[in-house]
Amino acid sequence: MSRNLALKSLNSAGTPGQAERRLEILFSQNPGLDERDRAFAVHLVQGVLRWRIRLDWILKQYVRFPFRKIDPQVLNILRLALFQILFLDRVPESAAVNEAVKQTRKTGKDHVAKFVNGILRQICREKEQLPYPHREKERGLYTSVYYAYPMWLVKKWTRELGADTALQLLKAGNEIPKVTIRTNSLRTTRQILLNRLEEEGIEGRAVSFAPEGIELINFKGSISRLKAFKEGLFQVQGEAAQVCAHLLSPGKEDLVADMCAGLGGKSTHLAELMGDRGRILALDTSFARLRGLRQNTKRLGMGSIFPLAADVMAPISFLRGSFQKIMVDGPCSGLGVISKHPDTKLTKKEDDIKRLAMVQKSILSRSCQVLNNNGEMLYVTCTISKEENEWMVESLLRENNNVVLQDLRPRVPSGCVDLVDDHGFFKTFPHIHGMEGFFAALFRKISS
Repeated sequence: MSRNLALKSLNSAGTPGQAERRLEILFSQNPGLDERDRAFAVHLVQGVLRWRIRLDWILKQYVRFPFRKIDPQVLNILRLALFQILFLDRVPESAAVNEAVKQTRKTGKDHVAKFVNGILRQICREKEQLPYPHREKERGLYTSVYYAYPMWLVKKWTRELGADTALQLLKAGNEIPKVTIRTNSLRTTRQILLNRLEEEGIEGRAVSFAPEGIELINFKGSISRLKAFKEGLFQVQGEAAQVCAHLLSPGKEDLVADMCAGLGGKSTHLAELMGDRGRILALDTSFARLRGLRQNTKRLGMGSIFPLAADVMAPISFLRGSFQKIMVDGPCSGLGVISKHPDTKLTKKEDDIKRLAMVQKSILSRSCQVLNNNGEMLYVTCTISKEENEWMVESLLRENNNVVLQDLRPRVPSGCVDLVDDHGFFKTFPHIHGMEGFFAALFRKISS
């Protein structure tokens, strides 16, 4: 069952995150599926997305006709089986092959099933001597294939960070991501929440940097099944993202705008820090995301967040000079959260970085227009890309003489000072800090 759900999910993949969203829909259509089967299906989908570049390279070496001629559904069957053969020690190779053959037969093509059986069994026999690119003579290609990253990204990180650091970053991006939650401080404390989780049989531990953060240890299944979740005692949110609301440090009575609110991870955290007083305008272009945000605020017991469907790329002059604090967590390349979203490796192109930088620049410019004098704006990305981070800061300062950069060192929570560099930027890296790669810069608007 798990393999079939994983296959259906992968067959639906096209846009970023689509496979995971499809899997959630499939779970809702199969409510009797136990937690182990759900977890296995998720592991299969994430694994194939994470390692697809390596999987496809290997398959290409064994196919005797043009790779592009393989039926897409059959190709996903091969990928699923090969992922199990190479990465899942607890799954017998014979089981992976037999299930792939069964899935292929369901397509009504017995001759294709023979092909699938033959190629997978050959790979099993030669598993210890697979034909990768030469490690020394073709170092870049080897790195791209073996660690399953697009060549453009391998070259970019090697050029910007050096070969050794780039390799550490590639490895970190292939780690299974931690499950991290944020305590809803309006309803409980971190220690009380840890105790509540223990009562439900869930092991958790306080994270190193985010004051409200808890890492769930060896957690499997759906978080929404937990009583503590249903009671609104926490929100799922990565550790680096949790630090960001502290960097903006809103006052209890401030009027705040979250310009790209999404499902409200940062909006709800800001509301907690403000004691659910003041007002937070949560803007987003997607009605579906805003509905999700409203559901989250209801579950968490918050009344200070007001969702608004709006495109901050368009003129928003009706809000001019309204806000004391603005959060801008705009669309970015997501290169800092590849472990959580491995399909980023498959869907993002190098040209996307320049395109997204232009989007970010427009959002920041519009946001400056509606920021009060002496108000503050926090710019956040979940990427490791100078074009979207440091260069974006330079561009904003160069084109807006009424905006100045603020040092974030006085703003970070206790124990986080080392996460701020000499320029006053908040920067985290998966291979150094064991959490998502984030960047943040704080601006203050002064009188022109």
